[in-house]
Amino acid sequence: MFVLMLRLERIHIILNLHQNSIKSLDKKILCCYNKKTERTLFLEEKGNVMRKQAYSILVHNNPGLLSRMAGLFSRRGYNIESITAGTTADPRFTRITIVASGDELILSQIEKQVRKMEDVIDIKLLNDTNAVCRELIMIKVRANASQRADIVSVADIFRAKIVDVEKDCLTIELTGAQSKLDAFLELLEGYEILELARTGITGLTRGSADVVYL
Repeated sequence: MFVLMLRLERIHIILNLHQNSIKSLDKKILCCYNKKTERTLFLEEKGNVMRKQAYSILVHNNPGLLSRMAGLFSRRGYNIESITAGTTADPRFTRITIVASGDELILSQIEKQVRKMEDVIDIKLLNDTNAVCRELIMIKVRANASQRADIVSVADIFRAKIVDVEKDCLTIELTGAQSKLDAFLELLEGYEILELARTGITGLTRGSADVVYL
């Protein structure tokens, strides 16, 4: 009888050890799974971060070029935030500045696809550290005689210009970085904006190291 009780006790101990091992293994598997899941979600979230990117594109000044470039963005579903274009010091060439939005993969694809275009000579990525970017905005604000002085004071702080004055409205011109323009618009929220026009960003890289000589 005593021997039987010892055997039962040993079996019970073995079963407990086995169950504990299984629980420990399950915890390790679950922990690894959670870490893998968290890492995967983090990478997916990081990869899908949307941002804006400005491209300075030097091209041959050929007819229909702008429409072909806009068609490239349209066909591939790329989003254009703004686009500006104008001839350079040499009228044979045009500089186009495009601001597009997307994740890192899309922005990289945009650069590669634009480089493949026949008329494109050079493309540069503009950012806060390597370039100077500006935008012009014109705002028509409703203003009676009692409001004009306050609006003019706000315009003076931002070094904006009053380019037109009528009995019931003012037209203001302001040039600067997007953050400056947005801050100016916030201060005008208490007034009625009748019309607003923005040119979109244009810019050049700093220094002469990456200048393309033609």
